[in-house]
Amino acid sequence: MGVDFKDLVPKTPVKLEDLSGKVIAIDAYNAIYQFLSIIRQPDGTPLKDSTGKVTSHLSGLFYRTSNLVEMGIKPVYVFDGVPPTLKSTEIERRRQVKVEAAVQYEKAAAKGDTAKMRMFAQATSSMKDYMQDDSRRLLELMGLPWIQAPSEGEAQAAHMTKKGDADYCASQDYDSLLFGAPRMLRNITISGRRKLPSKNIYVDVVPEVMELSKTLSATRLTYEQLIDVGILIGTDFNPDGIKGLGPKTALKLIQQYKTLEDALPHIKNAAFPVEPSCIRQEFLHPRVTDEYKLRWCPPNVEGVVDLMVRQKEFSEERVRKSLDRMLEGSRKQKSKTSLEKWFG
Repeated sequence: MGVDFKDLVPKTPVKLEDLSGKVIAIDAYNAIYQFLSIIRQPDGTPLKDSTGKVTSHLSGLFYRTSNLVEMGIKPVYVFDGVPPTLKSTEIERRRQVKVEAAVQYEKAAAKGDTAKMRMFAQATSSMKDYMQDDSRRLLELMGLPWIQAPSEGEAQAAHMTKKGDADYCASQDYDSLLFGAPRMLRNITISGRRKLPSKNIYVDVVPEVMELSKTLSATRLTYEQLIDVGILIGTDFNPDGIKGLGPKTALKLIQQYKTLEDALPHIKNAAFPVEPSCIRQEFLHPRVTDEYKLRWCPPNVEGVVDLMVRQKEFSEERVRKSLDRMLEGSRKQKSKTSLEKWFG
């Protein structure tokens, strides 16, 4: 779900090449779900190997990530750990959405409506254990670091950015700002031309930078007040928020009354199943770790070819070309870094 901050947060478009040399901590689950949703046949069928196992996640992870490395970017993927107890309601909501989408997919299939089949199939995307194992193995063969977060991947990525171990954290959700990320990126793994759901319209999706300091300045809030706005709207820890309360109204309430607790008496039918202070603490003090190492190495070319081509049945020519471009991008970045140190 993520918090609905799209109309409140200032965004600055950025080109991938302008991020050269930057370390980007990517919310792995968020990115992989995007790949599973987008990379599908016209009728919604995901990519599969001859054994019937889905490979859409590997297609997105390999080609999108190799493109980032080619641009001189240093990605590190952060995987979710054990979800907080407060997230159980949101997890159940997502499960129900997938169940209903599966029912609607079958109805669309019976009518031969491929457009709706694809739309509902995208909503049924789910992460299997083998997909996580495949993804970690591929990243290792590509010479890229990945981190196992103790809990929320977004919280860990935000923590790394606050520490200065990453220049940005990347996710499609705005929750990274609520976890205190100084700088976040959206659309980093899905930039390009995209078809709008259920419409025959294509749009250009470009990476966007959002900064916590600019967001606080634009909204005239403190960091803690921004969290309160998020809680009023609804977060993964209280997905319903206050029914009927939109982002702009929530912002005005916190601007006027300063805290969520002081604003609640002025909101009709305001009730939370969980104490707001408990939700606030999930953002202020999430479970994170400092036990990680960041190291980028040249890819194991033959290892990647064995996994992607021989085991998962991707095109060898295309895989090798992407690896060649990835190696060339790494060499250019290494040369650029050496020159900067020489003249620095």
